Amino acid sequence: QLQASGGGLVQAGGSLRLSCAASGRMFTNNAMGWFRRAPGKEREFVAAINWNGGNTMYADSVQGRFTISRNNAKSTVSLQMNSLKPEDTAVYYCAASRHVYANRPSANYNHWGQGTQVTVSS
Repeated sequence: QLQASGGGLVQAGGSLRLSCAASGRMFTNNAMGWFRRAPGKEREFVAAINWNGGNTMYADSVQGRFTISRNNAKSTVSLQMNSLKPEDTAVYYCAASRHVYANRPSANYNHWGQGTQVTVSS
């Protein structure tokens, strides 16, 4: 089970940190990812991290502004979001992949959290 938290309302240029707590058995051998769904749009990939945190990947739209990290001892994955823009407004979901390596396709993720709302005002 995955539980995401940390969303909220922030002004453009501000920062938020999302966290996702996972059950230990699911977490340790799984890559983890963050996805988002903006109003009226399809769900899209944001960031992913491999099983031990040694490899990450990002969507072009967030590269250099967002940082994904994980703490396997605590079974948590985080998304630090800086320099937020109004177009980052979305519901953000954490997900656990069936693979150990970081990857983008949502079809590779078989466990999903409930989502947390991020709203960036201009």
